Amino acid sequence: MNGAAVTESAMAPDPIAEHDLSEAEYRRAREILGRDPNLTELGIFAAMWSEHCSYKSSKKWLKRLPTEAPWVIQGPGENAGVVDIGDGQVAVFKIESHNHPSFIEPYQGAATGVGGILRDVFTMGARPIASLDCLRFGHPDHPKTRYLVAGVVAGIGGYGNCVGVPTVGGECTFHESYNGNILVNAMTVGLADADRIFRSKAGGAGNPVAYVGSKTGRDGIHGATMASAEFGDAAEEKRPTVQVGDPFTEKLLLEACLELMATDAIIAIQDMGAAGLTSSSFEMAGKGGMGMELDLDRVPRRETGMTPHEIMLSESQERMLMVLRRGREKEARRIFEKWEIDFAIVGRLTDTGRMVVRMNGDVAADLPIAPLADASPEYDRPWTAAAVPEQVKADSVEAPEDLGFDGVLDALRRLLASPDLASKRWVWEQYDYLVRGRTIQRPGGDAAVVRISGSRKALALSADCTPRYCAAFPRTGGAQAVAESWRNLTAAGARPLAITDCMNFGSPERPEIMGQFVECVEGMREACLALDFPVVSGNVSFYNETNGAAVQPTPVVGAVGVIDDIASMTTIALKGDGSALVLVGECRGHLGASLYLREIAGRTNGAPPPVDLEAERRNGDFVRRQISAGHVVSCHDVSDGGLLVAVAEMALASATPTGNMRGALLHLDDDPSPHALAFGEDQGRYVLEVAQDEADALMAAADAAGVPTRRIGRCGGAALTVNGEQTISLAVLRRNHEGWLPSYMAG
Repeated sequence: MNGAAVTESAMAPDPIAEHDLSEAEYRRAREILGRDPNLTELGIFAAMWSEHCSYKSSKKWLKRLPTEAPWVIQGPGENAGVVDIGDGQVAVFKIESHNHPSFIEPYQGAATGVGGILRDVFTMGARPIASLDCLRFGHPDHPKTRYLVAGVVAGIGGYGNCVGVPTVGGECTFHESYNGNILVNAMTVGLADADRIFRSKAGGAGNPVAYVGSKTGRDGIHGATMASAEFGDAAEEKRPTVQVGDPFTEKLLLEACLELMATDAIIAIQDMGAAGLTSSSFEMAGKGGMGMELDLDRVPRRETGMTPHEIMLSESQERMLMVLRRGREKEARRIFEKWEIDFAIVGRLTDTGRMVVRMNGDVAADLPIAPLADASPEYDRPWTAAAVPEQVKADSVEAPEDLGFDGVLDALRRLLASPDLASKRWVWEQYDYLVRGRTIQRPGGDAAVVRISGSRKALALSADCTPRYCAAFPRTGGAQAVAESWRNLTAAGARPLAITDCMNFGSPERPEIMGQFVECVEGMREACLALDFPVVSGNVSFYNETNGAAVQPTPVVGAVGVIDDIASMTTIALKGDGSALVLVGECRGHLGASLYLREIAGRTNGAPPPVDLEAERRNGDFVRRQISAGHVVSCHDVSDGGLLVAVAEMALASATPTGNMRGALLHLDDDPSPHALAFGEDQGRYVLEVAQDEADALMAAADAAGVPTRRIGRCGGAALTVNGEQTISLAVLRRNHEGWLPSYMAG
């Protein structure tokens, strides 16, 4: 220790296990130090080398994802990704998980997940303009599900509404695999000027290190290591590791940071997220090849008697660390004090390459930075490939009549009222999705659309994953998640730009789970390359399991696209009586791993629908050209539930404030079979509403482009009618579609 005293030498009876370090990792830590670490140092090693912070099991595979394109300004490795949207502006975005904290304490876990992703974005110099959330809950009959839904939704709404950032989209589904480990993934998108992007690379020996934001408490200690371990029966005992959020402080912190960013006082800035002061300080210094000295006596605290171990590992929220230019401290202090935010100079940069932490005049830690920040363990874990499942033939699946339903429309009614397809209006009406007045398309469509002030441009935003496909065959599921996000942007008339991913899996120490991860990544890679859709940021969340029962593999894909002129934007709502309905894409009636198979036929077997990426690209580019040319009245991609669900959703979306809706008269032929055509989940498909006198020309253009199309009917009436024989009132469908979730939450 270079002759310096080290405090906190006393250790727990089994400190290595308590900090979730393996024996091999502990031996490596001793080799790096040339001695035993003290308690503070052990906590720092454990946090920095946790799965959550170091990506030690995933980074080998994440390197295979494409991350570059001419419009990508910042790819993975910073707080958030950055893409050029033209006119000197950039979109800044990322998605993060807050799964374990939300299961233990749903309100605060979800709320602080929103707060953390907001900070990731404004740390880059961007003003957040929209958030999305992807929520996966356990089976509705599970005794904790209703409680978790209520807490998570309230937490997201409570935090986002107070900060003033609209929550404009996302997903909410239910499956028994999430009974013991829900998933809460939050995404935020912001806008910045292309020449005002801030990064976390520290530089300049002697420059001051400033702490800004809330005071430090004991909440969230060991949060990073808790997020890197599976649950057991005592999950509730981990409640003290969940952070507590304050959205009002976050709002003040956001405004203070953006005001200081308008100057040239900041050299580097980093959110204090997982592992708090530890990760932010090590990452900033590590990226710049610098050393740092920290004086913990100067850290603002809200609790007395805190130890260096607690201060360094606290995950108290609404905090940032920044490196300032020497001589700019007073200017920075003035701005933060104006916004009533704590500001303290807690250290300085050095050229030693070491982190030296002092408290009460003693050295609490003295560690080399590079081995912790840049040279964390990298594992090539064993993995097993998933078996290729058998295809489900359409003629092997019973028709609705054989299953006790009165035709396909009765099965449609049941599907629209199922937990996954039922309207999530109860959720998003608890969010302020209109605050700041930028929201053009509200939740409930293919993509949210948010206006870019001062222009005719807008951003289209989506977040998607179909976990049952990933469980059936991970490579196809990974590709489909990317393709569907691309399709959703296209359906709104947007040019897809890039994605951010949130990879939610069980334990990577189990070869079958690691295999799910590897193959999902490979599928995503193939889709990103085929669609020119690079990955610019993301997050991996492993150990999502309880007592060895893992969640379905859930690689959520958040996507951003740009609409150059909002006049060309499309929505899913049917708009004109007599308009033609045209289906784009090939129909094979694929029912394997479909919602029809699960919810109606009571089966979960079979391969997911194949993803033909060449056809996906060809079909999507054609649809986007037709939208841009003004030939498309409304558009909806075909996904969960298949064609009939897509048309029903378009009809229900047409509802006026008085409750009037526009129906459709459909013609479904016997190829491959009526129920397979109605509910098959073949990929790469869109339903277009087209003026009757333009339909032939559009279909001729599609034929010339090698894109299959077929007329499936026309708009009109207040019902859905199939083949002139079966009819169901839209009022009945709406009552079933919107009734399930409020009824469920009312108990």
